Amino acid sequence: MKAVLFESFAQTPRIATLPDPTPVNHGVVIKVQATGVCRSDWHGWMGHDPDIQLPHVPGHELAGTVEAIGKDVQRWKIGDRVTVPFVGGCGTCPECHAGHQQVCHNQFQPGFTHWGSFAEFVAIDQADLNLVALPETMDFVTAASLGCRFATSFRAVVDQGRVSAGQWVSVHGCGGVGLSAIMIADALGANVVAVDIADDKLELACRLGATKAINATKVPSVAEAIFDLTNGGAHLSIDALGHPETCFNSIVCLRRRGRHVQVGLMLAEHSTPQVPMARIIAHELELLGSHGMQAHRYDAMLAMVQSGKLAPDQLVGREISLEESIHALMEMNRFQSVGATVISRF
Repeated sequence: MKAVLFESFAQTPRIATLPDPTPVNHGVVIKVQATGVCRSDWHGWMGHDPDIQLPHVPGHELAGTVEAIGKDVQRWKIGDRVTVPFVGGCGTCPECHAGHQQVCHNQFQPGFTHWGSFAEFVAIDQADLNLVALPETMDFVTAASLGCRFATSFRAVVDQGRVSAGQWVSVHGCGGVGLSAIMIADALGANVVAVDIADDKLELACRLGATKAINATKVPSVAEAIFDLTNGGAHLSIDALGHPETCFNSIVCLRRRGRHVQVGLMLAEHSTPQVPMARIIAHELELLGSHGMQAHRYDAMLAMVQSGKLAPDQLVGREISLEESIHALMEMNRFQSVGATVISRF
């Protein structure tokens, strides 16, 4: 198969011809039809993820068709159109038994714990537990944006954030995760304040449902600006970027008993940010993480997509080739693209 391969961290990857994967007894091999380029992939390429062993093929936001099946797989057949969460469960640990595969003790992540989807084929274990069937009406490019950005945002807003109609939600960072969160919160009846440093991203955020927009470079204090716009602070605030400054702003912009959800990864030198603990205690704030979404929760999200309440296709910025993904991956930390970048030509 043709794939993107890097043999050293932070060094330019290359296009390589590699052996096709074969499925384990409980797994499948997926022919990749589309796969997103995510900042998490950049973190992996930089060497921030200890699970990655070199040489490595990145990529974790994928959609495609089942190409090969292990002998113990019951629910899937060759040709099925599928996607997969970026966190897969083992099916046997206590968290999996409780339905929390996103925090499985023995989790696997394509593009991190094993070779990923910047390739023509990718292997997925425990297929009966972890695969998600795609509606016939959903194209592969749109589906590829679901597995990390959109699904993670859905769980952050709905399950962790517990948003309800009429509440104020602030979203810090208007990349793929942030734009997804804005669309989802708006669909559920919340009022959304979008925060970013780029006017073009803020304009898109408003088209996708943000009620207000704040350019963080143009106000003395992001938190004070949010307090003014929301008449007292956000009920729910999401750091969709993953930076000490956006994390701090997301917490301090909350009204009393508000909820902060950390979605953006904070690795390497950003892994231990300062938090205003005195304020957290005094105002009884909640700090929550959100780490993907279980396969069995996709039905609720897909139902909203099929009803037209959510339109993840509007979040796709551009489609590129596998060869072009090398440059896109290396430049991901510059936040230059508007919307999700998806590989659709292999």
